[in-house]
Amino acid sequence: MSSPTLRRLALQAGLGRERGAVAIIVGLTMVVMIGAVGLAMDAGRLYISKTETQNAADACALSASLDLTGSPNIPAAQFAIAENAGRAVARRNRTNLQRTAVVDAEVTVQFSGSLNGPWTGAGGAAPDSRYVRCTIGEPTIAATFMRVLGFNDSAVNSLASATLAPSQTNCAAMPVGLCATTNTAPYGFVAGQWYVSLFGTGGQLTGSFGWLDFSPPAGGANELSAQILGAGACTVATGSQVGQSGAVQSLANDWNSRFGIYQGGPSVDAAIPDRSGYSYTPTNWPSQNNALSNFVEVRRPANAPYGTSVANGNTITGLRISNGSRVAQAPELATRGAPRRIVPLPVINCAGFAGSQTVPVMDWGCALLLHPISTRGGPGGGGPEQLRIEYLGLVTDAGSPCATVGGVGNGSSTGPLVPALVQ
Repeated sequence: MSSPTLRRLALQAGLGRERGAVAIIVGLTMVVMIGAVGLAMDAGRLYISKTETQNAADACALSASLDLTGSPNIPAAQFAIAENAGRAVARRNRTNLQRTAVVDAEVTVQFSGSLNGPWTGAGGAAPDSRYVRCTIGEPTIAATFMRVLGFNDSAVNSLASATLAPSQTNCAAMPVGLCATTNTAPYGFVAGQWYVSLFGTGGQLTGSFGWLDFSPPAGGANELSAQILGAGACTVATGSQVGQSGAVQSLANDWNSRFGIYQGGPSVDAAIPDRSGYSYTPTNWPSQNNALSNFVEVRRPANAPYGTSVANGNTITGLRISNGSRVAQAPELATRGAPRRIVPLPVINCAGFAGSQTVPVMDWGCALLLHPISTRGGPGGGGPEQLRIEYLGLVTDAGSPCATVGGVGNGSSTGPLVPALVQ
């Protein structure tokens, strides 16, 4: 064989070996590239899933802590309510790149008297358990490209702890002022006692409390309506100047929505009810004091409605709510309800309106809204229409039941208690 032929064969053999080496290099490079891309994609998915579960845990803890109220101890029934509230909010969150709703099996709600534990479920919670912890896990996050490198499915878990802390300002203020009879706390009010106001011409309240304008003179019926239907006012602090409102008879439907009674404009989707619409009047609560325990320990845990119907509720209370109203029943109150009837109210000197268009907020009281507003006369049907509340003390009292919403304050803050994440 000639030398040119030998050289050509040798060259072809060398090229073949080079092609084999390139194929090996390309193959190894592809594995590394797939691994790098898979690591980035799967790690990114884990990061997003962790963020999603953390958001759900935060929401769960904040919602549950809103019910950790009671003085000096938290009623046992409140812990089950708090757990259900936390779970309900958690289920509204989504994971798996927002494709999958959180389910109950992924949620654990526990309570403790200390941030350091021990933690226990609602059934075993001690009366001083003012911390709640929600743990939410997504057990199966499927690996994609990482399977090439031998990685299997992963799981993420997130936890959040919350409690109630004093707020900077009141962010759930109802446009109703408590009329002080003295200038020093408790301003003439007695915890547990009922206070009454009468509806005058056009729907104005006169008596122990009355409608207020938080932004005088710009406020009006529309502003008050929005505050009652919504979360209240968030810009009112002790010392703020408030004014008397005009005649606002139209507020009856807005007020009644907090009892799960709907007529006219408000609906359960736009106007959140309390978890119970059960109401108290002299007809079914003759002592006319201290209805709070029955409400928080019996009626609210059972999501008791105003009545099985308007007529039934009217029979129980002696009120005259219009038969054209719709009454939310227990299942709807359980899923849609929130704390809406234990509210902070400003304490003012109502007599000051005789010489001034505005008066300052002196302090903040806590009250239980006892019953809806009759639309066709008051209890008994013959006398003037009345509206009642139960005074529960000042919002700064230890264990005040007036947990609300708003910005968490510092160590010197004295606003109503608000949910605060602590872990």
